Amino acid sequence: MNPEAVIQQIQAWMKQERLTVKVQQDPRAEAHFLIKYPAGNQGHMFAVVVPKGRDLVAISSMTRVDKGQQKEMAKHMEEDREEWLEWVHEARLQLIRSTVDWGIHMGHTGKEKAGPLQAFNVSLPIWFDGLTKNEFMHTLRNLWLAKLGVIHEIKYSYGPGIGQSGPVDDWPKPKTNGESKNSPAGPATASSTEHEIEFDEKMTFGSGFDPSEWA
Repeated sequence: MNPEAVIQQIQAWMKQERLTVKVQQDPRAEAHFLIKYPAGNQGHMFAVVVPKGRDLVAISSMTRVDKGQQKEMAKHMEEDREEWLEWVHEARLQLIRSTVDWGIHMGHTGKEKAGPLQAFNVSLPIWFDGLTKNEFMHTLRNLWLAKLGVIHEIKYSYGPGIGQSGPVDDWPKPKTNGESKNSPAGPATASSTEHEIEFDEKMTFGSGFDPSEWA
């Protein structure tokens, strides 16, 4: 399959599944879509990218940790550092067991990235020769479940938060002073009124994640 045929096929699948789609401008990509999966209020935002010069589709999603949850993590770090390190270790193991590619962003203390956990991303590639609707949709589902596992653990350990995205030291500072209008990453509990961890769709696809690095 060539990139043009792949893009047309993906667009058809997203339309069939009634997924919300936003087209992004990306000079490194043949196509770059932001889609909401699953459809409805509980959806998370995912980047679906066909990189230039590659025969694959890259799917990823970034989640920011709530400011209130980061504050609780910082308190935990001070009160019981060993227990905090154990929590971070288990969070990493959970992501490894999910069998997706992942990265985490920890708060900086001087030159050390001691925490709290400020953001994390999950991603997976699908090469053209294995691209089917079944593989595409199951990849979205697997990434969504991998995110939910970490989100549930954060909410269980550090509460629902205050409904405001926390800082991410690894990311460039915004050029404006206004708060970004983020959408919920999807309910991690039964209640839809609780504050949720949020995604920031303004961050570029390449933040801490580059499809050109895949072998």
